Amino acid sequence: MLASLDWSVLWQRIFHPDHEFVLALWRTIYIAVAAQLLGVILGLIAALMRMSRLAPLRLLSGLYVLIFRGTPVIVQIFFVFYGANLLLGVTIIPNSVNLGVFQLDGKAFAGILALGINEGAYMREIFRAGIDSIDKGQMEAAKSLGMPSGLAMRRIILPQAARVIVPPLGNEFNNMIKTTSLVAFIGVTELFQNAEIGLSQTFKPVEYFLSVAFWYLVLTAVWSVIQAWIERKLAVSERGEELSWRERIAAAWTPVAAWGRGAR
Repeated sequence: MLASLDWSVLWQRIFHPDHEFVLALWRTIYIAVAAQLLGVILGLIAALMRMSRLAPLRLLSGLYVLIFRGTPVIVQIFFVFYGANLLLGVTIIPNSVNLGVFQLDGKAFAGILALGINEGAYMREIFRAGIDSIDKGQMEAAKSLGMPSGLAMRRIILPQAARVIVPPLGNEFNNMIKTTSLVAFIGVTELFQNAEIGLSQTFKPVEYFLSVAFWYLVLTAVWSVIQAWIERKLAVSERGEELSWRERIAAAWTPVAAWGRGAR
């Protein structure tokens, strides 16, 4: 098997990638980053809706998770790309999006939107677990001092919950990098689609997909190093001086001082 491989193709794809491959690699990265950021925002909003006193907001949050965790992501990608404009009657997915610095293809935009919405459903559960891990007495203590719920959530609860949220969030982004391969099915030329194009021209599937596997491994390995560094930074205060509940609440009115002390 190894003897039958065309090592020159594999070597070229790994060590001397052409311009089209570099563009495909870049698309994979920015689609993953943009979709994950969208997912984090939607997940946080959905988690806060779940905690709302308004039943319709809690119901909407629950339906969001039910629908987007209960259906395949590839179906959601096709639905957003082919069905969003038709069903809503407005142009949600344009042919291209002008971002000033560069033009984003409508297919890539649809992929980011679909992956981000899907990711938001998973991030809601991660945010929920992180927020629920913080003792409810801290929120009650903040309110007793006259601090609004939103301010207490932003300056007291979420900074502490970050230690619980970041590890699974990092794992989700690791998965997102690989899930971007699904946007190839709506015509986005990312890593997987680029390999498909090369395969159709050379009929060397093993060489092309081995190189794709190698580059996905590189991306996930680099992210794993970054994730470990972030987790170490968040854990610094656990190895040093901790703030008490009352100190956290008092310092939350001056967050710069609070974060400065926590970073020592």
